[in-house]
Amino acid sequence: MNELIRNNALEFFQSQFSNLTPLSVARAIILALCAGIIIALVYRRTFRGVLFSQNFCLTLVMLTLITTPVVICIKSDLALSMGMVGALSIVRFRTAVKDPLDTAYMFWALTTGILLGAELYLISFVVVALISLVMLGMSLLKLTGLNTFLLVVHYDPTFAQNIDAAVAHIRTKRLRSKTVSAAGAELTLEVRVDPRSDLVSHMLGLEGVYDATLVATQNEAAN
Repeated sequence: MNELIRNNALEFFQSQFSNLTPLSVARAIILALCAGIIIALVYRRTFRGVLFSQNFCLTLVMLTLITTPVVICIKSDLALSMGMVGALSIVRFRTAVKDPLDTAYMFWALTTGILLGAELYLISFVVVALISLVMLGMSLLKLTGLNTFLLVVHYDPTFAQNIDAAVAHIRTKRLRSKTVSAAGAELTLEVRVDPRSDLVSHMLGLEGVYDATLVATQNEAAN
């Protein structure tokens, strides 16, 4: 009986590792971890939104780590791959992604995991390196450009001409709201200015202005 159990166990492990070895799995997982960390760091460096989510960075790493062993398993077994497709088809993801760029990062992590699971290590890291350079380069270009902000000004309505003259010098602007009450007036403008500009100080220096606020906004707020 012991000999039978030993033979069955040996056959089981031989069948499990006929097409892969623990070393190859560990190598793929370690490379997936490195690639996922690189993707997360690039996302953090190029993030241009309002609220940064550390959990989303961890999600990018987890997507790369999870996809890699899945592809390792299904690439060597046709029946298992068909069953995996059927199982994943019933999964429904309810998390809303507000920024389309976040979706692109998720696809980047998934693609990297697929390449690593298929043992295309060189191609996967070439893809990670090239996309990282592209995203970092685009981020540096944006740093020298204009960003979208919401300018909120509270002022005395009798000095409205001063406000109009001040905002007339802003080349790119859009009126979002204007409220006038007995307590004063509130003007909200969507403007594209340099983050280093002294727009708020300039507005506060105008006669009749109570306060001025410049708030960063997502790109889709302009739509």
